[in-house]
Amino acid sequence: MSQHLASITVPFLVVLDADSTLLHDEVIELIADHAGTTELVAEITTRAMMGELDFADSLRERVGTLAGLPVDAFAEVRSRLTVTAGVRELIDTVHAAGGKVGVVSGGFHEVLDPLGEELGLDFWKANRFEVEGGKLTGRVAGEIVDALAKAEALKEWADASGIRESRTVAVGDGANDLEMMAIAGLAVAFNAKPRVRQQADVIVDVQDLSQILPLLGLRG
Repeated sequence: MSQHLASITVPFLVVLDADSTLLHDEVIELIADHAGTTELVAEITTRAMMGELDFADSLRERVGTLAGLPVDAFAEVRSRLTVTAGVRELIDTVHAAGGKVGVVSGGFHEVLDPLGEELGLDFWKANRFEVEGGKLTGRVAGEIVDALAKAEALKEWADASGIRESRTVAVGDGANDLEMMAIAGLAVAFNAKPRVRQQADVIVDVQDLSQILPLLGLRG
């Protein structure tokens, strides 16, 4: 991991985690509220973010508890989401400086897609629920977006944008963010778990994503 980016000429790419970073919420826990499995899912989520469980295995286990849930539940979940303070200022300022903003999530496209469009994100990637007959099967459709997939997304988006990896910023809070943080020009631990704080270049403990802008030289 390299050093502070303030001296680096823009454009650059900022890649955010979703749950507990772009959003205050852990989305799968909001979905689990509808299935009556909140406590089980929350416990597994915490252990996965601490790095105590393999993320892919933990995700399959959590999704398995949602089998039979109607897809109509997503609308109510989306209405309960709380976007982290400073998100719009971060995106608008990075765009004004010629940069790009992406979100890569171990969460789900069914929730992230409308949000990505609303916020004007340049890129986003997440998992998908397998659905049959309008209900969740309890399985994930396709390959799981895990730590390695997050790192690959950062590389792919940087290449698509003509931005060197040294001009990328990875912002996250959990163990599955560490791979992308390791290859980014700047790794930011945002209200993060201890393991992430230890390996990050910068720690931000204020729940305001605009606090990243001074690190980029985009705000005094």
